[in-house]
Amino acid sequence: MIQVVECPPDCMTDSTFGSMPAYEKLKSLRPLMLRLHKALLDAEQDSYERVHGPITSKMELFQLVVNDEWFDWLRPISGFIARIDETIASKEPVSPNENHGLLEKAYEILPLQSDEASEAAVRYQRAVDNYPKIATLHKQVMDVLQPVADNSEPS
Repeated sequence: MIQVVECPPDCMTDSTFGSMPAYEKLKSLRPLMLRLHKALLDAEQDSYERVHGPITSKMELFQLVVNDEWFDWLRPISGFIARIDETIASKEPVSPNENHGLLEKAYEILPLQSDEASEAAVRYQRAVDNYPKIATLHKQVMDVLQPVADNSEPS
């Protein structure tokens, strides 16, 4: 079972998120989220093919990912990655509050971070439990999002 890490109420209030500025956190988070998303897509493709038979082309897979209910739960993650891309590529200045807001959204976007037992949370947990690569990537994402540990706590 994956340890759920919650964002403390004060983790978004000062100019840094953990020991790194929020913008740098976003830049570190992006490739991890891309790899996690790809691993989740691969896992869902495996599950889909067990039920419905082989997907015969990349175009068919793309159409399924975009239109089929089977893949609905992954779309918020896709949208979140697009928002990170827009923020990083923006020619206009992006406020620290916007960057912090996006980092906070990462806690909401990953289904295990929710208290509700949604279909997305169940499927995400199943992927984490059944695919070591996904478990590792989830931990790496949580490590980037983790605020600096309190130095007063024993190691």
